[in-house]
Amino acid sequence: MAIIYHLTSETEWEAARGKEEYRAESLALEGFIHCSKDHAQLLAVANRLFAGHTGLLALELDTGSLNSPLKHEPSRSGEVYPHIYGPLNTDAVVGVFTLSIGVDGRFDGVLPR
Repeated sequence: MAIIYHLTSETEWEAARGKEEYRAESLALEGFIHCSKDHAQLLAVANRLFAGHTGLLALELDTGSLNSPLKHEPSRSGEVYPHIYGPLNTDAVVGVFTLSIGVDGRFDGVLPR
């Protein structure tokens, strides 16, 4: 099973629970759902884009269960990220994690919820 991760808020995930699909805001704005290939990439994104936020979750996704196309594409920096081109079917979510925050205020780990 190949795994990728998607950052979302507790509020957004709770609204999607019990539904067949989850649509991140980026799907409407950019045409895809942003994901990360591993915990290191996920934490780097969280620290770069969501510093100081609370209530973030990491959804663990089984890529073999995705209904929408998955592409691995380079960002402006050249780092490759997985992108889901369509809604995320919620049955592809195999785990939900919280992000731990270190004494320096930065996200530093991924913990089972």
